Amino acid sequence: GGRVSAVKPAAANRGTTVEVRDLFFATPARLKFMKGERAESSATSDVIKRIAIAFPAVRFTLAGSDRSTLELPATDDSAEGRLRRVAQVMGADFPANAIAIDAMRDGVHLAGHVSIPSFSRANALQQYAYVNGRPVRDKLIAGAIRGAFADVLPRDRHAVTVLFLTLDPAIVDVNVHPAKADVRFRDPGLVRGLIVGAIREALASAGIRAATSGAAGMMAAFRPGAASYAHAGPANGHRSYEAAYRASGFAGFDPSRSPQRPPDAGFANGGFGENDQAAFDAGSLHSADARAGQDEAAETLLGMALGAARAQVHENYIVAQTRDSLVIVDQHAAHERLVYEALKDALHSRAVPSQMLLLPEIVDLPEEDAERLALHSETLARFGLAVERFGPGAVAVRETPSMLGETNVQQLVRDLADEIADNDTVDTLKERLDRIAATMACHGSVRSGRLLKPEEMNALLRQMEATPGSGTCNHGRPTYIELRLADIERLFGRR
Repeated sequence: GGRVSAVKPAAANRGTTVEVRDLFFATPARLKFMKGERAESSATSDVIKRIAIAFPAVRFTLAGSDRSTLELPATDDSAEGRLRRVAQVMGADFPANAIAIDAMRDGVHLAGHVSIPSFSRANALQQYAYVNGRPVRDKLIAGAIRGAFADVLPRDRHAVTVLFLTLDPAIVDVNVHPAKADVRFRDPGLVRGLIVGAIREALASAGIRAATSGAAGMMAAFRPGAASYAHAGPANGHRSYEAAYRASGFAGFDPSRSPQRPPDAGFANGGFGENDQAAFDAGSLHSADARAGQDEAAETLLGMALGAARAQVHENYIVAQTRDSLVIVDQHAAHERLVYEALKDALHSRAVPSQMLLLPEIVDLPEEDAERLALHSETLARFGLAVERFGPGAVAVRETPSMLGETNVQQLVRDLADEIADNDTVDTLKERLDRIAATMACHGSVRSGRLLKPEEMNALLRQMEATPGSGTCNHGRPTYIELRLADIERLFGRR
């Protein structure tokens, strides 16, 4: 209530204790702006978690009458220690689905971890950013993360990230927000370019990886509920399966008297008869092309990330085998990503074809927006958009990218001006061209329902392994799911 007490010794454990009590007894007017207890507790917990990630060597405990205790044991300041602290905050499944980031450019260092594209969230709450150790919620950093994952995530999905920026304090202003949540960089283009470039390079160098959540979902699908033959619990006295079987009254079962018994001719030697066996021949299966499994797969193929193709199921899913896992590939989604990457390489490796307008389009803009567009005119020309100054507060557009066809030039130019003002880039135009390439890839890829030969399946798998970002399709869906042999053995009770 405005009173400051004297400093005096107090008996306490080592560390720092912060206690908040009767927060509004002197200023009750602010109480009406507070949300519910659950929401405020969640906000408090989020603040503690953000601080805890920045200081992994410090143990944090959060307790209150309205919540369960949050306990974050101390680790250490090494990269492994930071990752263990991140796992405490974000879940134990994050390290298995994360890629390390470590990049340096012009005195700015970026470190941390980002999730693989197939491991994403419906919101951006699990995106943590730090500038010189200070947790921030900066729109430039958030926009850079979104731009780095633009090609591999749909717009309604968000990557899970923990990024640490370290730079000279003289080139960043931390006093632009009352709560120090926002920062302002002297060279925002440098920081954005570093984040986008480092993440994309890490995704490309990480190779092809499937999220562990895909295998977990498959395991859950196979186990919708407890099996009726599950092991008897302690309440049943740990009876053996044999004892339980005999107690059920089926101990005297005779297969020869079974009404489901096949004809005698089919059980000459305890096996299937010729007529019965014919139903299981690979050539008569219409739902799967099992020709890939006739020959033993080469040892080198089994050692590949996606292994050797064994079959095609339901004319859309390729089943492959590695040394220690089973892989199921969506052939349409996978080939869609491959075609899209090839189109993008062709699109950005040379100037984009443009079409000249019969009459130049004059776009009126604020003077500062027109000046920004003029400064980026060379980059825009490489993407097929010819822009030049046309007096004060206006630009003239003489050519547009051919791929766009008939487009709203006025809106396109204004969107570009806004993009440059916010991020000092021309990504808006690039994203439009990439979306057209994605549409072309969707229509030009291998369709569902097409039967593939074994060599075609294996060729598709090898192309996926060599193509960055092929773990997801253009729409952000996973292209394959990997089920480890250990998981399969657990399904059958072998582990």
